[in-house]
Parts: sequence; C-alpha cells; structure tokens
Amino acid sequence: MSNDFARPSNPTLEQLRAVCQPPEVRARRNAEHWTAELYLRHISIYLTAVLVRTRISANGVTGLMILAGWLMSIALLIPGVWGPLLAVVLSQVQLYFDCSDGEVARWRGTQSPRGIFIDMVGHHTTEALIPLALGYRVFRELQTQGADASQAWPTLFIAAVLSTLLVLNRSQSLMVHAARSMAGLGKLPDTAEARAVSQTSLVGKLRSAARFLPFHKMLHAVELSLLILVLSVVSLIAGTPGIAEKWMLWILLPAVVLVNFGHFVATMASSRLR
Repeated sequence: MSNDFARPSNPTLEQLRAVCQPPEVRARRNAEHWTAELYLRHISIYLTAVLVRTRISANGVTGLMILAGWLMSIALLIPGVWGPLLAVVLSQVQLYFDCSDGEVARWRGTQSPRGIFIDMVGHHTTEALIPLALGYRVFRELQTQGADASQAWPTLFIAAVLSTLLVLNRSQSLMVHAARSMAGLGKLPDTAEARAVSQTSLVGKLRSAARFLPFHKMLHAVELSLLILVLSVVSLIAGTPGIAEKWMLWILLPAVVLVNFGHFVATMASSRLR
C-alpha cells in the first residue's frame, strides 16, 4: 500500500501498519531497542490505532513518553522492591509510547526536526535521572542505617558522575551526525556497513570480542531498571537495604568510563567521520 493514499478517519490495522511500520522502519539496525523488535512493535499499533482517532499530536505522545521516563526515577525513591518494580513497568510504558509517537507522526505526515529533538531530550534526561535517583535512594538508605558522611556522600557523588557519563556515551553517536552535517557530508545510513571497522585492526578485533559480552547494552533505561530491580531483591535478601545498589554504582563507574573510551576509539577508527 502506498504511503500517499488518502488517510481514512477510521483506519484498519493493516492500513496503519502499511504507513506506520514500513520495512525501512522495522529494519533499522540501531534506532530500535531490542524490546521493540521482540514484542513492542507488534502491540504498539493497537495504541496507535487509538491515538490517531484523537486530537493528540505526535509530539504530545512524545511528551507522554518523557513523562513515563521521568516517573521511572521518581519510582526508584520508593523503598524496598516496589519502587524498582514500578520503574521496570514504567520503562516498558515509555518504550510503548516511544514506538507510537513515530507511528502517529508517519500516519499524519507530521514528522519534523522538532519531534526528533524532543524525543532525544526524553531519552537523554531519562538516562541521566536514573543514576541520580538511584544514588539518592542509596544515600537515604545509608543515612537511615546511621552511616556517617564519609560513606554516604561519596556514593551520591559517584551517581552524579555516572549520570554525566551515561549522557556522554549516548551523545557520542549524535556528535557523529552533527560533525558530518557541519562538514557537509550526507546522512549516515543506519546499516552495519556504515559502522564497520576493519576486522584486521586491533579496534576491530576488540569490537568483535565485545559482541560476546555486550555490556554497553546494559546502559539503557530498560536494562538499568531491570538490573536495579534484581539488586534490590539481593539487598532485601541480604537484610541491608541499598547495599547491592551501592556496589552497582561503584562498579558501573569505571565500566562506563571504559565504554565511553571504547565508543570514542571505535568511532575514530570507523569510516563514519570520513
């Protein structure tokens, strides 16, 4: 079905899929989260079918996505496992809206740089707020347990540094697009070939090895919320609230430094900036 056909006011699911989920969207290599490919794209069309019958704009749907992401961090402030469990649920709600906002935009033909910008703001702020909220959660637990400032405050500082590094890691990919645009180069295709690094080089070999232990994929909101939930259960079993989450922050910090460095080196060694 052509994307240029007249949009009916009461579209069928088949009509919506043809316009909102074309092959070029479903085949994007890096723009889709694994949950979208696994199940969210299969069910997001039902939400989109409801939304296109309302007056809400695609940017309005993105606003709901951002709200769900911010609520994830607030949920982490709830003591025990219930807060992290709610955060996991909200992470799914966020991605559900994230799938539908683009589908609504494609159906109505309202794709715009403003919508893309708002979407990026949503993801960046969500991933920045999660470690900050987790740091404050641990900070509060340590104070409740009577820990002195020498134990509590460093953890809060580590959370702030981790927040900065998570945003920096996500921003590096956007810096590539910005640099190419400023240099007058075309848009980078979302394909494996465009991101390839010579497999005979040291960087290429290290990157291939990293595929067997894709730690960098654990740094997104969904994966972080799942990890926090698991560790909150560990803390509950250990009988010391916040202890496992505290160690998570301290272990993640050097790991994310390494991920940032690897991301930078891989970008410089690829053909993306040439």
